Amino acid sequence: KEKIKVRQPLQRILIPVLSSKTKDQLVNVEALIKAEVNIKEIEYIDDTSGILVKNVKPNFPKLGKQFGPKMKSVAAVISSWGKAEISEIEKNGAIMISLDGENVQLELEDVIISSEDIPGWSVASEAGLIVALDVNISDELKQEGIARDLVNRIQNMRKDMGLEVQDKINIRLEAGNEMVDKAINNFSEYICTETQALSLKVESEVAHGKVLEMDEFEIKLLIKIQ
Repeated sequence: KEKIKVRQPLQRILIPVLSSKTKDQLVNVEALIKAEVNIKEIEYIDDTSGILVKNVKPNFPKLGKQFGPKMKSVAAVISSWGKAEISEIEKNGAIMISLDGENVQLELEDVIISSEDIPGWSVASEAGLIVALDVNISDELKQEGIARDLVNRIQNMRKDMGLEVQDKINIRLEAGNEMVDKAINNFSEYICTETQALSLKVESEVAHGKVLEMDEFEIKLLIKIQ
């Protein structure tokens, strides 16, 4: 949705957790989540943090079957809810309401709860799970994203050259964009390790190099087999 490639690392995600059991389940697979979606850290927050603004609306198809002509009255009650009622039905899975003088129980499936995006974050919710993604990209994260993208391009070039996994190479890159040059300097060891490169040199000019189009950047490089 934010048009950010998965290869671009992001700093963190926020996950509201309503029970210690849910948190424990997420913590057990935290390393897997971070690796798969390229996130540096996961921060767990409780529902009273005030970071996320939640909205609720009636699940009309389900309420219509259950309450028939009384559906409009039920929908009006749900639409009047605030943070306290939303929190209660999320935590307990149900809530009691007064309908025409009678106490009626509503289940979590009777409503649809969503969260608004907050500045600098992208929020998504599904099946009761809410995740807020920090979409701010610092210079350091940007550089790492460039390095990861460059590794992917070099790996494709190795494949096109018919190289085996164990074949060593030397890489020469032409200096140009300041952000790209910093990325190569700060992540040279990572790039070399991932691409089986014995050396990675940045030079003022690289003759006969291949120009790679990388979003807003161009990188000219030459690969030589060791």
